[in-house]
Amino acid sequence: MREFDLISRIRERVASRDDVVLGIGDDAALLLPPAGMQLVVAMDTLNEGVHFPAGTAPSAIGWKALAVNLSDLAAMGATPAWCTLSLSLPEPDAGFTDGFLDGFLQLAKQHDVALVGGDTTRGPLSVCVTVHGFVEPGQALRRDGARAGDEVWVSGTLGDAAAALVQWRSDAAADAGLRERLDRPTSRLALGRALRGIATACIDVSDGLLADLAHVCKASGVGAVIDAAALPASDALLTGFDRPQRRVMQTAGGDDYELCFTAPPSCTAKLASLQAETRLTRIGRITAGQAVRARDAEDAGWQPAATGYQHFG
Repeated sequence: MREFDLISRIRERVASRDDVVLGIGDDAALLLPPAGMQLVVAMDTLNEGVHFPAGTAPSAIGWKALAVNLSDLAAMGATPAWCTLSLSLPEPDAGFTDGFLDGFLQLAKQHDVALVGGDTTRGPLSVCVTVHGFVEPGQALRRDGARAGDEVWVSGTLGDAAAALVQWRSDAAADAGLRERLDRPTSRLALGRALRGIATACIDVSDGLLADLAHVCKASGVGAVIDAAALPASDALLTGFDRPQRRVMQTAGGDDYELCFTAPPSCTAKLASLQAETRLTRIGRITAGQAVRARDAEDAGWQPAATGYQHFG
């Protein structure tokens, strides 16, 4: 395929929305934001061998490329609307493109997200997505609102994606459930919206729990203590790895795309009402100072060798 054949192939499969005045096919998109709303914009790049293993199914790459960006909107309490896609391919492969779109557009349809433009180019396999969403003025969840005395919570379970990477790198038998968490993360958009007015700060766990919580603490001018024994784990993680392995995966593994948020103790009952939709676990508390510390079951201080992934570490 030539470049414009590839673009046409993408455009033929894309659904639109009433607020897309002009989508794929021109120099830029024309979009109609709703009156009185703030625009929320996030962007992430996924590279082969860094964000997904070589040989990952094209549909999984497509799903994850959008999911990790929607996760950023979830952490802000925003509702998604539009996205753009920059796709770098070694060759204009129709089979790969169709598979990629299968996953990408499946997730886009679930959340009524319209693909409105982007770019295609020759190069190493790389995907860059920008998402746009809306939030009411003053309602966005941010990183700078945590206060000493708040409790630290996390959604879902932690460590599954890191465990899948360990299995892949060691050529061990892969657990299908763990690999699904790596390839097709869940974007907690409904939870993010429900946390508005409850959470004092929020972030999605992409690089590792301790590293990402440290961003919240730095922005808020506080510290945190995490109870490693309280971290929620899936059955697959519990049966496949021992406690020391799990503890590192859950605190520093990353790629979970769960929401880590803070809330005052007075909001515990409100959070309990959200448990029917999403598992929520209280894992620690916000303290004075700036350090983020973990403790084990014996209340002894413990830290992994690294607190999370660093691209240029």
